[in-house]
Amino acid sequence: MEVIAQGGGPLFMETDADKARKFFRLKKRSLVNKLMPLQEAVAQFVHDGDYLGIGGFGANRTPTAACHEIVRQGRKNLIFCGHTSTHDYQILAAGEAFNRCDIAYIIGMEIRGLSPNARRYSESGKVQFCEWTNYALALRLKAAAMGVSYLPGRNVLGTDTFKRSAAKAARCPFSGKLYCLYPALWPDVSVIHVHEADIYGNARFKGISICDLELARASKRLIITCERLIHNEEIRRDPSATLIPYFLADAVCEVPYGAYPGNMVGEYFSDEDHLKLWMESEKDPERFKKFLDTYIYGVKDFVGYLDLCGGMKRMTQLRAEEYMFEQPS
Repeated sequence: MEVIAQGGGPLFMETDADKARKFFRLKKRSLVNKLMPLQEAVAQFVHDGDYLGIGGFGANRTPTAACHEIVRQGRKNLIFCGHTSTHDYQILAAGEAFNRCDIAYIIGMEIRGLSPNARRYSESGKVQFCEWTNYALALRLKAAAMGVSYLPGRNVLGTDTFKRSAAKAARCPFSGKLYCLYPALWPDVSVIHVHEADIYGNARFKGISICDLELARASKRLIITCERLIHNEEIRRDPSATLIPYFLADAVCEVPYGAYPGNMVGEYFSDEDHLKLWMESEKDPERFKKFLDTYIYGVKDFVGYLDLCGGMKRMTQLRAEEYMFEQPS
């Protein structure tokens, strides 16, 4: 295959499919109880220097509780997959948890604007970036899930994004047409938040999946956080509803409202007031430091955070809002 051009961005991990296949071949896939507290899962499976993947789409089904715990436990020098990333990037940037990042969508909080602190951190010189698109990162994860070293695509060619990526442009050996080759991406550890899971890691969720199915299959270690535990008998009653099977998961953590202050389809709406508080607090670094000391470092777990944000009264209001928006006009 004739390589025509190559992006100048850094490649943050190996793309040797045989090495990845060897890892997954030796990974335990037993049907065993994987239930544990979130603190224990982060302590056991998220290490300094790891490549970290986060599931969800924008502020939807984001494993916020896990991001808090990663920051609270002081993880550093992570490599972050900035794929459709909003509040997760905001939290991890607040803790300066990563120093390398594959970026597609970061800093932006969708209609809420740009995260001031995430922007400061990104422009501080403390983080090394490699540029992609959301589709490019999805193809990289799909390649990893398939157990191959790369997948071809036809976007980003001829753009500055290609120049700042680590992709290659090559001629197809069959047609002679130009394709972009995206290197496989195997995260060391990923966290995906779902609606329901059993103690073994069989997980199901509603709404958009984005590329969480590929992320689950590409990740060397996978933490599942869920709104609620369900019995394995329920999983067996409707096996086609299981989107992430047990043999991919390494830990299962029951974390009700674990995507707050983002939204969880069919469960609760996003807390726009609290997200606005994040954004306002970030404008002044000293005020933001006090904010973090109060809301993340000053509580022992996510339940403490929820209590500060209004507890069950506020969660009940957000649940009502979610169902209110589902009403026909």
